[in-house]
Amino acid sequence: MAVNIPILKLYNCLLVSIQWELDDQTALQFQENLLQKIHETGAVGVVIDLTSVDMIDSFIAKVLGDVINMSKLMGARVVLTGIQPAVAITLVELGIHLQDVRTALDLEKGLETLQRELEE
Repeated sequence: MAVNIPILKLYNCLLVSIQWELDDQTALQFQENLLQKIHETGAVGVVIDLTSVDMIDSFIAKVLGDVINMSKLMGARVVLTGIQPAVAITLVELGIHLQDVRTALDLEKGLETLQRELEE
């Protein structure tokens, strides 16, 4: 059963805090919802907070990489926050390329990073 992940709009940015481990259906629904929200709002930045995600499988890693690349194609810069060690290891081991994606330790620093990115 897919659960909708809340996507909050803050000024010209979107904030996403994933609060539980993702299943395949939820990840695909999140991808669709986020891209639709970028389109509807004209958001220029997205912060995806992964603090509560302890580990991901290969499919979720691929979807996450795809979401980031698709968001960039739509003109939104992406900052990932709160990446846990196991998630970082999985992304690297699977070869998920996240070039030009900024990261931050927590949501607050992620918002600051995104604001700096958007000012450049």
